Amino acid sequence: MRKFVMEPTDGTLGTRAPISRPVDRDHALLEALRQGEPTAAEQLVATYGDRAYRLAIRITGNRPDAEEAVQDAFWSVVRKIDTFRGDSSVGSWIYRITANAAYQKLRGRAHRRDEISLDEVLPSFHEDGRHAGPINDWSASIDDPVVQTELRAALDSAIGRLPAH
Repeated sequence: MRKFVMEPTDGTLGTRAPISRPVDRDHALLEALRQGEPTAAEQLVATYGDRAYRLAIRITGNRPDAEEAVQDAFWSVVRKIDTFRGDSSVGSWIYRITANAAYQKLRGRAHRRDEISLDEVLPSFHEDGRHAGPINDWSASIDDPVVQTELRAALDSAIGRLPAH
């Protein structure tokens, strides 16, 4: 890992001086995170937040999932900062963690698409026992395996709560 890049200072090719690069800032940020400094997480977000968000939005395709993915990624970075070995740049490491978090959101979204909330199927009631709204007719979807699974779980739970006698 290079810490300095040599560039001419006076226009001649023979004379060069070290110029500080992002690697120096990354090293300081890493140390601050490892020491648990209060402003280190804010600095992490300020430095890498935009880049991470742009990546997450490209992968997930929507803002809420991208925001959650970036939040999850940065939380992972802060929690696992001691596992960073320095084999790559800090930015690359964060980029990979963000991509993984965004892909995880996509996998979760695909799984959620196959589920129906029990609240969507069951009627709701006012405190006095009257129906709070029209009852949804879900009979057309009774053959849907997801609906069957949810109904079976609701029935099993209700039967399990019945008294033994």
